[in-house]
Amino acid sequence: MIVWPAARRGFSARTWIFALLYAATLALFVSANKLTTSANAIFLQSTAPLWVLLLAPLMLGEHVERRDLFLMAAIAVGLWFCFKDAVGEQDPAARQATAPRPLLGNLLALLSGLTWGGTILGLRFLARRSAEKDEGAAASIVLGNLVCFAACVVATRFFGVSFFRGLEAVHLHDVMALLYLGCLQVGLAYVMLARGMRGVPALQASLLLLVEPVFNPIWTFFVHHERPGANALIGGAIILGATAAHAVLKPRSVAAA
Repeated sequence: MIVWPAARRGFSARTWIFALLYAATLALFVSANKLTTSANAIFLQSTAPLWVLLLAPLMLGEHVERRDLFLMAAIAVGLWFCFKDAVGEQDPAARQATAPRPLLGNLLALLSGLTWGGTILGLRFLARRSAEKDEGAAASIVLGNLVCFAACVVATRFFGVSFFRGLEAVHLHDVMALLYLGCLQVGLAYVMLARGMRGVPALQASLLLLVEPVFNPIWTFFVHHERPGANALIGGAIILGATAAHAVLKPRSVAAA
């Protein structure tokens, strides 16, 4: 809110609706990462284009084209591979320390893909109706983070969900990690994304954003020695490859809209 003027205005009833979707995305994705592998979590959240295609006719009046049906079918196949991998890991001997409940984690990650797809649609909806292009989007992001924080506090305090367990003894390195995640990994990233979208074509932006899910399992392998299953990698490759192909093959006039 300090460095992004648009985040200090543009609040409305519609902003709150999409902020709730974004807050749900944050909580679901973090929970999924605690239960399944990071590869499965990011791959399943990357199914957001499927939900965008299904909901866009209702929310934005955008019709599904024939090429969109191929993307939806490919994402469905990728989903099958990811969940097949998680079912095989239900055997306690096959589980990893970083993925204690893979099937539940996969379900939460899939839900985060649904809510993230709804968030994307909401941000586009707000951008169409804002005097300043990113005004409603910025307000939704700010409210979404505040709502997520409040909801996690309530869940921890009254429902025993372990969002904030371990904060009884917070050390300096914990504070530094939280400051990095909040200010740089989340806050600065959103400012850079919003400003970068002004000068980068939609096609190029959509392909650049695929860098995150591609490198995610690589980072966790080297840092946490987490090994995603073969089926998860196949499913993720299908989901990301189909999304990239869909963006490349989309007519230039539509991609630039």
